[in-house]
Amino acid sequence: MDSGENYMTAELPPQIQNQIAQLQQLQQQIQGLAIQKSKIEAMQNESKMALDELANLTEDAIVYRNVGELLIKTSKEESISKLNEREETLSLRLQSISRQEERLTSRFKQLQEQIQHALGPRAQ
Repeated sequence: MDSGENYMTAELPPQIQNQIAQLQQLQQQIQGLAIQKSKIEAMQNESKMALDELANLTEDAIVYRNVGELLIKTSKEESISKLNEREETLSLRLQSISRQEERLTSRFKQLQEQIQHALGPRAQ
């Protein structure tokens, strides 16, 4: 089956071959962004869970936070502040990735249409 696909690709004009390569590259970039987005959403969920737990603690509760391989004693207030900062940073990163993902998806669809149009009846 591969030899048939290679033979068909070899028959395509260089411009279309280039566009197909670009399409594949865009697809990989979109998949990479989806993975990043998923990781950031998981980190956001962890932060939200930690904030929920902190909300249930008394003001004088002893709190520790991870700093590398160490646990550092901190106040409830400082922990909440750090988690809120982290949440804000993650939200900004997520917005940026979402915008980038939208641009790439739009470009992917546009390129896909160009290829289908250029192939005409061969595409079917």
